Amino acid sequence: MPPVAVRRVLFVPVLPILAVVLACLFLPVVVLAGLVSLLGDGRYRSIRLLRFALAWVFFETWAVAACTLVWLGSPLGGRVRTERLWERHYSIIRRYIAGLYGAGERYLNLRVEVEGEWEAPGPERDPAPLIVLSRHAGPGDSLILVHHLLTHHHRRPRLVMKDFLQLDPCIDIAAGRLPNVFVRSAGSGMTGEIGGLADRLGPADALVIFPEGGNFTAPRRRRAIRRLLRLNRRDQALRATRMRNVMPPRPGGALAAVEAAPGADVVFVAHTGLERLNSLKAVWQGLPLTFVVRARWWRVPAEAIPAGRRERTDWLFTQWERIDAWIAENSSAVAPRGEPG
Repeated sequence: MPPVAVRRVLFVPVLPILAVVLACLFLPVVVLAGLVSLLGDGRYRSIRLLRFALAWVFFETWAVAACTLVWLGSPLGGRVRTERLWERHYSIIRRYIAGLYGAGERYLNLRVEVEGEWEAPGPERDPAPLIVLSRHAGPGDSLILVHHLLTHHHRRPRLVMKDFLQLDPCIDIAAGRLPNVFVRSAGSGMTGEIGGLADRLGPADALVIFPEGGNFTAPRRRRAIRRLLRLNRRDQALRATRMRNVMPPRPGGALAAVEAAPGADVVFVAHTGLERLNSLKAVWQGLPLTFVVRARWWRVPAEAIPAGRRERTDWLFTQWERIDAWIAENSSAVAPRGEPG
């Protein structure tokens, strides 16, 4: 990963350039794509993607500019981390992600249905901090999850993310100023940092972890099972073999968070629909989306979490088996819709 100064110089100036390029391409692409779609299936994929890209560049540029203004107006150029500074950055991220989510609804036909809400939406919430453990599958599932936490539940997410996401200027700047962890790869020895994030969780915070370590694919699932066999974890490998829709959870980061935040409740997130978009070809052919993304959340109180690492690992696998069973039951029942206009 390039140093911070290099990332700022190389990637931040790209945003206005990209905005100009997309704006110049918009009219000819709209005309050409419109003619092609009229002769084809009428789904206007190119136009939809271009409009979404323009929206992304707009919100990305706005967020970077807003973060810059906050930095200029902060003590010592933002080097003094205060609660007020955090709140201003969370507000920027909330608007940024809400804008992207809205663009996904308008241009990509994204629709999400959540069942089993774990607390009443809005600023009035339970005082307990949260550790959120989610299945990871398909493009944008982390964005959808963070959007619900920020906008519907007014939680302040602390994220465990792959370090390559720092190539995105908004994520690099805004998330880098907030309590988050960037990891090189799954299982890369970051449990200490994750435990540090959990140790300082407040009543409005939610630590978000994807224990599978990456987006679900069938080859990755097979590699994860072979890894468990190499580590002589045969019982876990057998349980992972029976789970057809998820990868086995890596317990290190999740259990480090639970241990460091003994008063935190744990929320599990299952979802289905986005796994259909598992390649660029599938994304292109799937637009606009003709299915509803379904999600199921449930909350485990802190006092119901077992003690002991072996017991907690077994508990984590049991919860993942519950996620797998829910996906198996609901993946074929993802609500289809009529062809969008």
